[in-house]
Amino acid sequence: MTWEVDIAPHQCLASGSCAAIAPDLFVLDGVHARPVNDRIEEDERALDAADVCPAMAITVRHGEDVVGPRP
Repeated sequence: MTWEVDIAPHQCLASGSCAAIAPDLFVLDGVHARPVNDRIEEDERALDAADVCPAMAITVRHGEDVVGPRP
């Protein structure tokens, strides 16, 4: 399954929590974090990063369905 990962730059606080959880999936890029790739293979760490993001700036989608952050 392929997921789309997005970080809303206007929400991102650049806390680095996503990059700490999955440094191969997320990087800090100046004042914001960004995904290394917009599309990734299913990876629980992407969901973990979305769950712990203090700004709730990370969204993980499978097609039209939002799979992260988890409720």
